[in-house]
Amino acid sequence: MLVVFNPVAGRRRAASLWRVLDLLVVNGVRVEVAETQHAGHATSLARAAAQAGLDMVVAAGGDGTIAEVANGLLGSKTALGIIPLGTANVLAKEYRLSTSPRAIANALAYRRTKPLWPGLARLDRGQHVFVQMIGLGFDGAVVHGLPPLLKRMIGRGAYVWQSLWESVAYQFPGVRLSVDGHDYEAASVVVSKGRLYGGPYLLAPNAAPTAPGFQVALFEHPGTFPALLAGAALPLGLLPRCPGVRVVAGTQIDFSSSNGPIMTQSDGDALPGILASVGNAANPIPLVVG
Repeated sequence: MLVVFNPVAGRRRAASLWRVLDLLVVNGVRVEVAETQHAGHATSLARAAAQAGLDMVVAAGGDGTIAEVANGLLGSKTALGIIPLGTANVLAKEYRLSTSPRAIANALAYRRTKPLWPGLARLDRGQHVFVQMIGLGFDGAVVHGLPPLLKRMIGRGAYVWQSLWESVAYQFPGVRLSVDGHDYEAASVVVSKGRLYGGPYLLAPNAAPTAPGFQVALFEHPGTFPALLAGAALPLGLLPRCPGVRVVAGTQIDFSSSNGPIMTQSDGDALPGILASVGNAANPIPLVVG
């Protein structure tokens, strides 16, 4: 198997990776590690591995690294493995994957899979694959404004700090969109493949990442107080029932060209460009779950 690892993750996370790899090697699994050199490199590495006929490529990192590897595996029969090393590890929590090195090694060795059906975002700069969510507006502003050093130092706490700042600084321009032909307008939007958001927190109870389709969370009220209210409701599991939050199901989401530039994030990473639409990838990817 090929393991794709982003060295920017830091020494502590690299140590976690090597504990998993040591267990695999001890049990006779042949492992090759490739370190990424730049954004998009994980996609190139995964695509080359799939074209060479490898049966598994493992993403060692967070949801952004997983999405890059998934992009390279689309359309192939190569399975996607995960060694969760990110800040939130939302996809790993979505599929109830263990963070124990021994359990991860066992899962990668046994290779039992479930389907993962990615989403495909179309932007003015091309296409982008995502595995968990895309967020526009306040959600995107938080990720775009997040200092990388602060994220490495305090992890998820950095998102809390940046959310407090953006609740005051962000201007909340309206987002116009249609979901399966039905028109909506909101202050912020999250298009989700999964049930969870920001870690173990519930956003879209009816989401099914194993099948095509999305849950679209519409945050209808702009301003500081609604943003803080949503932030307070999130860790309590009450966000889907928060006033001004509506969650609708859909398979095709189109964003109005009159929106103009709105900051967007994908799987926890800043996404450049203007988002035009979101739809389903043509095929699922086999995700190794143990």
